[in-house]
Amino acid sequence: MPRLLPPQPSLRALFGPMLAVCLSACGPAEPAQLPQRDGPPATRPTLGLVSTLPIYWPEGGALSALGGDPDKSHWARAALERSYRLVPVDALDAAALQGIDTLVLAQPRALSGPENVALDDWVRGGGHVLVFADPLLSGETAYPLGDPRRPQDVALLDPILARWGLRLLPPGHDPRVSQVQVAGAIIPTASAGRFAKREPAGGASADCVLEAGDLMADCRIGTGRVVAVADATLLEAGFETPESPKALRELVGMARDGSGDNAGTAAP
Repeated sequence: MPRLLPPQPSLRALFGPMLAVCLSACGPAEPAQLPQRDGPPATRPTLGLVSTLPIYWPEGGALSALGGDPDKSHWARAALERSYRLVPVDALDAAALQGIDTLVLAQPRALSGPENVALDDWVRGGGHVLVFADPLLSGETAYPLGDPRRPQDVALLDPILARWGLRLLPPGHDPRVSQVQVAGAIIPTASAGRFAKREPAGGASADCVLEAGDLMADCRIGTGRVVAVADATLLEAGFETPESPKALRELVGMARDGSGDNAGTAAP
């Protein structure tokens, strides 16, 4: 079994100031609650997950999960599975998106052209998406730079964000962790990006409102909705707080209906 390398510093720690310079050259909602768990998982709303972060599988991958070490389980998976049937999605196409109630893109890999088209079509047809797009992650990882198992250090979602009338701006120069109120809850941020509105690419319509100092965008895309956060610190290892599960549920509720009202009643 290959030996894991010791934790490597993130790109934010190594190259944050330099990347920021290079890149620059180029009112709270009502609290959302969990849908009620009144039946087996198959009867709950389906929540799709596309992420390079170790949320569904621990950082060691599926084989590590089989060991049953509870310490390796990500808090976000447990929080979401209380109320949703959480489904990891490997590739975005019409078949994969069919039947999904809400999709979470949490620092995903770069999407292919056909995936961008399929995602945009799904949203415009009534799909709901929560996006975490961090311009520079801050957490540590066991995998070195260049390892395909390493979380995506820099969000590469420009094509789909442009389609939705958004531009992700470079991170700030201050790497300290801050607490920011979004969607009725407090989330941690570190060297967060910001969104700016732009003319939607391709001529398709998009209606975005920027909130929380431009950290969050709430967009009506066709008959669907996109809520995007320009930071993923909330989901990174080592940044969990007692507010984290509530904050994540608030954001999912925002993506589902814009205010959390469709999130239902918390399960006991």
